[in-house]
Order: sequence, then C-alpha cells, then structure tokens
Amino acid sequence: MKEAVQRWLQRLFQRAIVLPKLDYSVWILILGRLLSQLGTGFTLFYAPIFFVQQVGLSATAVGLGIGSGSITGIIGRILGGTFADSPQFGRRYTLLLSSAIAAVGSFVLAIASDFPSFLIGNLLTGLGVGLYWPATEAVVADLTTAAQRNEAFALTRLGDSLGLGLGVVLGGLLITLTANYRALFVIDAISFLIFFAVIYRAIAETLHPNQPRGQMWSSWGLVLRDRLLLLFSLVNILFTTYLAQVNSTLPLYFSEFVELPAAQGFSTTTISILFAWGVGLTALTQLPVTRALNRFSRPQALMLSALLWGLGFLLVWVTGTVTTAHLFWAGASLAILAIATVAYLPSASALVVSLAPVSLRGVYLSVNSLCWAIGYLIGPSIGGWAMDRPDRNTFWLACAFSTWAAIGLLQNVQRSHRV
Repeated sequence: MKEAVQRWLQRLFQRAIVLPKLDYSVWILILGRLLSQLGTGFTLFYAPIFFVQQVGLSATAVGLGIGSGSITGIIGRILGGTFADSPQFGRRYTLLLSSAIAAVGSFVLAIASDFPSFLIGNLLTGLGVGLYWPATEAVVADLTTAAQRNEAFALTRLGDSLGLGLGVVLGGLLITLTANYRALFVIDAISFLIFFAVIYRAIAETLHPNQPRGQMWSSWGLVLRDRLLLLFSLVNILFTTYLAQVNSTLPLYFSEFVELPAAQGFSTTTISILFAWGVGLTALTQLPVTRALNRFSRPQALMLSALLWGLGFLLVWVTGTVTTAHLFWAGASLAILAIATVAYLPSASALVVSLAPVSLRGVYLSVNSLCWAIGYLIGPSIGGWAMDRPDRNTFWLACAFSTWAAIGLLQNVQRSHRV
C-alpha cells in the first residue's frame, strides 16, 4: 500500500512539472500576469486595514469603495470583449489599455487620503481588471490549438493564483518590516507598468487581419441569441458562486460556527494552514488533472467538476456536524474543492472558445468573464445571509444538491453538435 501511494505521488509530481509546448507569447503572457498579480496580492488583503486604521475611513465607506470596483469591472468586461474583437482596437491594444488604467488606479490609491480619491482609485482598478480578462483569454485561444487550450488556460490561471498568493505573503512581510502600506500600492502600480512594457515589447496582435469591420457593438446581438452560450452561462454563474463561497463564506464558517470540543471555531492560524493546503494542492494538481480530463469533452469535464463541488460541500457539512476529527474533515473538504476548481477553470474557458465563432471570441469570453462578476456579486451575499441563520449547516447541503442542476444543464450542452 505504501509503495503504491509513493508511485502515485511520483507520477503526480512528474506530470505537474512537465510543461506543455506552447507559443512563447503565451508563456510571456503567463509570466507577465504572474508579476502583475504579485503586485495585486500586495494590496488585496491590506487595503481595508490601511484605509480604516491609518487613513481613518469607516468600514462602511471602505466596503462601498471596494465594491465600486465590481461595477466598473462589469463595464470593463463588456468593453474588453468588444474592443478585443474590433479591428480598430484588437487584443494587444486592449491589454495595454487595461494595464495603463490599472497602474493609474494603483497610483491614485497610493496617494489617497479621503473617500473620493479612494473611490476613484477603486473605480479605475476595477475597470482595468475588467478590460483584461476577455482580451487575455482571446490571445491564449488565438495562439493555441484545441488540444492545447485546456493546459494553456490552466497555466494562465495558475500564474494568477501563484502571483496573488506570493503577493499576499510578501506584502505581509513588507508591512512587518516597514509598516509602510502606501509602498504596497506603489509597487502594485509599478508591476502593472512592467506588465504594460512586457505586452508592448513581446506580445504581437493576434486578431485575424481579415476580421470583419463594422460589428463592434452589433456582435452582442448575435452572442445574446446563442442559446447554448446562455445555457452554459447559467452553469458558469453557479460555479463562480461556489468559488465565492469558498473564498468568502467558508473562512467565516470555519472560524465562527464549527463547534470544536474545546473552542468555537478553528483558530486563525489553523484556517491559514487549511487554505494554504488548498492553494498548494491546486498548484500541484493543475496540470495533471487538466491532462487527465483531456480525454473527455468539455461538458463532461465540467460535470465531473460539479460532482466534486457537491462532494466537497457535503464534507463541509460533515465538518460542522461531527463531534471529532474536525480538522481531518475540513482538510478533506478543501482538498476536494481544490480539485473541483482545477477541473472547472480551464474547461469553462475552453468550452466558451469552442462555442464561439473565431470573429467573436472576445465577446464570447467577455460573457464568460461576466459570469464571474455576477457569481462574486451574489455569492457572498447569499453566504452571509445563510451564516446569520440558526440552520446555517444546511446551507452546505443546499450547495451540494444544487450541483445536480449544473449537471442537468451541462447534459443539454453535451447533446449539442457544436461541442
């Protein structure tokens, strides 16, 4: 048994470090995005602390300011897909515009001393991030074959995750050593400027030179009449709502509402270790799981992801109901949810690309990105409401059973001749 586990771990590690053969521009984009997210990680967790404790804004004002970035993020996603498909703009220009706007937003936050300047900084950074996603995924789709796309999208997301995680750690270290919060925003802005330079120097325009003109906004009419895309969008909103529960509701649940023998909830240190375990497993299994799923169609891979989401949420419910071994069940739930996330992320983007005509990739991927904005808009609200109820444990059962709705919708997508 021990030898079998060792062989399995060895194969997993080998698959994790064998990188696919992709166009060099894709690797440059991945590395540039990792660097950019490194700067974002510097500020993501520390901005609320700084603006409440040192600038003197109220927690409500800070929440409103950060939330405003979601509004411009939605606008940015719509514009990002539209610009990316337009010969007047294209993928490269949209990425440059995204980096420049995000850099300006970070510089504004670095000098913000009141609510109006804080609000402007968040509006600009939200717009920049919104512009980024449809354009970058369109570039990855342009430079890869259908067989490569799952792994390429997996690596793009992995670069984001690693950069964000490293940024949080290094940002905390910098604060510990210097207590200079404003330096974090300056570093964030510089990282966006470096990303701008990388795109300018190393990324060529990938939009087809014969892209039809004159469809900059009319393309949205075609997209919104695509029944399959709209059907999958419902599934995608469900999946992103699940991600929002893991990132916002689950830490609160573990810290406040899991009844341990000697305490109410896990300690902050234990929760950090648990989520570090989940992030580490995500990084380790990203390529092996993606490669294993290449034998299935995209909807089938997403059905497997839905089953894993359901099992993961079921184990969260078990964590809150058992009387012993809480840490084991919590770790097991996060392990399953990590693999569910790994199965979901690249498969969803690849499926949307397979549904899209080449001339409308940017707009289709914009719809894909909008699902994230909607999921993260409604997810924390539903989770927060559920945690305030006395029957909060049953919320995780509801999440688990809701995955059957996703599977049913995906079966309809699977039956289409286009996939």
